[in-house]
Amino acid sequence: MKPELINVPITERPPMEWGSDAIAELLSRLDLPYIAMVPGSSYRGLHDSLVNYLGNSGPQLVVCLHEEHSVAVAQGYAKVTGRPMLVGLHSNVGLMHAAMAIYNAYCDRAPMVLIGATGPLDAAKRRPWIDWVHTSADQAAIVRHYVKWDDQPGSVQAALESLLRGHLLTRTEPSAPVYICLDSEIQECELDASVKVPEPGRYPLATDPAPDADTVEEILAMLAAAERPLILLGRAGRTEEEWDRRVALVEALNACCLTDMRMPAAFPVEHPRHPATPGAGRLSKTGLELVRQSDLILSLNWTELSGTLTAAFGDGPRPRVVNCKNLGALLNGWTKDHFALVSSDLEVTAGADQMVAALLARVGEMAPVERPDWPPAFPATRPDVRPQVEGDPILMSDLAAAIREAASGRKITYTTLPLGWSGEDALFAGPLDYLGRDGGGGVGSGPGIAVGAALALDGTGRVPVAVLGDGDYLMGSSALWTAAHYRLPLLVIVANNRSYFNDEGHQQQVAQRRSRPVENRTVGQHLRDPDPDLATIARGHGLSAYGPILDPSELQPALGKAFDEVSAGGTVVVDVRVNPYGYGRA
Repeated sequence: MKPELINVPITERPPMEWGSDAIAELLSRLDLPYIAMVPGSSYRGLHDSLVNYLGNSGPQLVVCLHEEHSVAVAQGYAKVTGRPMLVGLHSNVGLMHAAMAIYNAYCDRAPMVLIGATGPLDAAKRRPWIDWVHTSADQAAIVRHYVKWDDQPGSVQAALESLLRGHLLTRTEPSAPVYICLDSEIQECELDASVKVPEPGRYPLATDPAPDADTVEEILAMLAAAERPLILLGRAGRTEEEWDRRVALVEALNACCLTDMRMPAAFPVEHPRHPATPGAGRLSKTGLELVRQSDLILSLNWTELSGTLTAAFGDGPRPRVVNCKNLGALLNGWTKDHFALVSSDLEVTAGADQMVAALLARVGEMAPVERPDWPPAFPATRPDVRPQVEGDPILMSDLAAAIREAASGRKITYTTLPLGWSGEDALFAGPLDYLGRDGGGGVGSGPGIAVGAALALDGTGRVPVAVLGDGDYLMGSSALWTAAHYRLPLLVIVANNRSYFNDEGHQQQVAQRRSRPVENRTVGQHLRDPDPDLATIARGHGLSAYGPILDPSELQPALGKAFDEVSAGGTVVVDVRVNPYGYGRA
């Protein structure tokens, strides 16, 4: 990321004189490289210390146009790195703006440290009007149900401990955002000589829960006895080492593996031991058959095991199930993202990669198990003949093929993919090939997450590619200004069907059930008359833009030019008019 110019360069740190200086000093020691923020007076003291005490370096300010985007940027950064970013949220109004994005990050188990602020709690010190409307009692109550932990410390020393604790908690599995609200008076008070900034090295991260030896032996015995074991791989680590261990375990067990496009890439989709098409919230036809044929399921952080088993078996007999997850620290009565209880043979509290490592360490002691009929052979699911469709001639599968061709050997990272993307085009071969969905299903998150991913990938040689729906783009497009401002290489492709098309399907289902006209499913759904000019919106934020691309013959050349621009450091949007045929087909 290109550094912002500082009009008055800070060649060396000034004396630590203010409460916010001590807070900034601790943040620099926590190795938090960036803080995404929309500026606000409630943390003007901290803002000054980040710029004039730290010199806008570690953490560096990443300016955004909306608080939802600030949180989404941190989520995208975490999706790539597995590490938290800082987010600055201005008082109660900024927190309310950010609330939807915080929920997405919570459901996505993304680590981040949210620093909020408030006007002085001491009413006698509040400025007229503005400090009153920007001060709330128990401000964190706005988001408490969907953060891992929150605090509102009452002194500078307490603020330092709170930030240190929050940083440890957000990085401890299961990860989720934490929120610390700083009183503006704490930031702007003169620093007492007794305040000591802690050394983070003396406060290590807690070890992750891992399965005990007896549990590992029990699972290995179940795997050895099974004829058709299936590993459902959900949320897992992003490193090459973790990826390689997962592949090694599946191969050593002669098991099958299945992944889900709601989650980031966790296993090579074209591996022989991944015989079925990945689903996208629901099982594909081949995925459904794979689950049905299994006689032992090892679920590793699978998002919704209950729904998967019900889809495959209904109320009928089920195979043996080992359910491995680590969610207890986040469960509460407000959000229901724990899903339904699952009847299983063994419940294990551990992360997916902790379980994989424990099993892999012992699997060599097992006698090799030959499973000649496992995996099953599935027929090709992609149609041999391209379907003839009415309306816009570019299909989502055409777009997927054109992206692969235009990428021309470049390593790309899909920061997100739209609901209409087929599992047949989910050709992921490494842990950073795909970063998964946003967690909470909040429309408008895609652009901000793409910017955060681009920030994390800058300089790595990988090209971040965000394929967004038009509704997602229109709701969050101003997030892309941040990418243009910081010269982040990023390719945004809008799969534009000019509709909130997912809801057209819902309206059709309801109309059919009620024997009403299905033709009216489009009322209140279409984004037409006039068509929003997506390319002009992008240019208005300082990006390069192409489109709308209507002719299939123009698609690959336009994408080729866009890739060349991004490889040279540009931020580019391409508007592609797509036909909704096959929408949601896994």
